[in-house]
Amino acid sequence: MSQTVDRALSILPLLAEGPADLGQVAERLGVHKSTALRLLRTLHEHGMVYRQSDQRYRLGARLIALAQEAMENLDIREIGHPHLVRLNEQCGHTVHLAVLEDDEVLYIDKVESRYPVRMYSRIGKPVAITVAAVAKLLLADLPEPERRALADKLDYPMYTARSTPNGPAFLRELDKVREQGWATDLGGHEESINCVAAPVRGADGRVVAAMSVSAPNVVVTAEELLTLLPLVRRTADAISGEYSGKTPVKEATS
Repeated sequence: MSQTVDRALSILPLLAEGPADLGQVAERLGVHKSTALRLLRTLHEHGMVYRQSDQRYRLGARLIALAQEAMENLDIREIGHPHLVRLNEQCGHTVHLAVLEDDEVLYIDKVESRYPVRMYSRIGKPVAITVAAVAKLLLADLPEPERRALADKLDYPMYTARSTPNGPAFLRELDKVREQGWATDLGGHEESINCVAAPVRGADGRVVAAMSVSAPNVVVTAEELLTLLPLVRRTADAISGEYSGKTPVKEATS
């Protein structure tokens, strides 16, 4: 990276901390004020910074708009899929990725188990919201008023004896999930199916998706499935890092 570009880019995180005047920018960069002014003028011309009436500079609206646009155009499924495939190759079980849309939790990706017994789930299909592990993670991250409002209007079908029976029990489960940072469905939807899930987070730390590993009892017990939790969480963290831009994507070498 050229020195000029490096210096210009170094201004942005400085201004992210708050407005700064020319002298502060020059001091932080270790350059003469005339050099700092030239860099600031260039960034200002492109809308990356804005000069206030008090002659201090702050981040420009154009930069904020570009960041928002970039976040909106990120495809969590595209980013997550290679990680789901690797996890599936490691454990052999069904792997799902889900998101929250309009009070529904939908599967947006699935990698099938390598075992003959497979789960009946489809991409684009809503999950059983009161029992699914991915749903618990996504709903647990909502602000408390939203969690309570949603819990009040949900139905609570008793799929099995382990299903969540009512709103208060559901809210207690969400509090537990929020505190521990992961979730399970141990026979809550189907007696013979167990699931463990972990959250995928954006740059702001909010949960943007949830991924899970599911398997029937005839393949592994619930206790055996829970031993995969560290691997599931590492996979979710890897997706989070790439999605939020905190983990550089490795470029293929020729």
